[in-house]
Amino acid sequence: MIGRLRGILLEKQPPEILLEVNGVGYEVSMPMSCFYELPEVGEEAIVYTHFVVREDAQLLYGFNTTIERALFREVIKANGVGPKLGLAILSGMTATQFVDSVEREDVSTLVKIPGVGKKTAERLVIEMRDRLKNWHAFDLFTPHADAAARRAASNETVVAASNDPKDEAISALIALGYKAAQAEKVVKQVAVDGMKSEAIIRDALRSMV
Repeated sequence: MIGRLRGILLEKQPPEILLEVNGVGYEVSMPMSCFYELPEVGEEAIVYTHFVVREDAQLLYGFNTTIERALFREVIKANGVGPKLGLAILSGMTATQFVDSVEREDVSTLVKIPGVGKKTAERLVIEMRDRLKNWHAFDLFTPHADAAARRAASNETVVAASNDPKDEAISALIALGYKAAQAEKVVKQVAVDGMKSEAIIRDALRSMV
């Protein structure tokens, strides 16, 4: 089990990063809520990981804290929810929003996440209601979205070079499960000249939840 990686951040291509650890580059997929908090390319990063082994692939999912990873692991325990859908869920809403949606049995918000139909949303509410009762006791809810907004405003966030941030944002949304037409439409609506891809992705996800 690979549980933690510490190394140099070589690439940021939402929702994936390439992290070099002792000469080995690890490809790690991260929820956008965690992606926004990463340091700049070329700097050291620490990522807590969840390792998935399938017949056709070995996959790493990364998080900034062990609490975020624990929430992801709870989410993917739900019937019909795999790691890819778990990634989409925690990208489409903050941890606070997800837990609140479960507690309020807010199926209408959950179904806005790509891949989450009404039946899946109802299962999430039923299966996770009891498991999430004590989550508010932990320091789970770092305000990722607010921090991301500050970074975007101050141009602190640096991502891998891209010819067009809009194209990179569209690719990231498609990777998270959104249809190409939907991704293109929402990016066109929120993107303005000078925005970086992470800021476009953040605003696009906010507009769809």
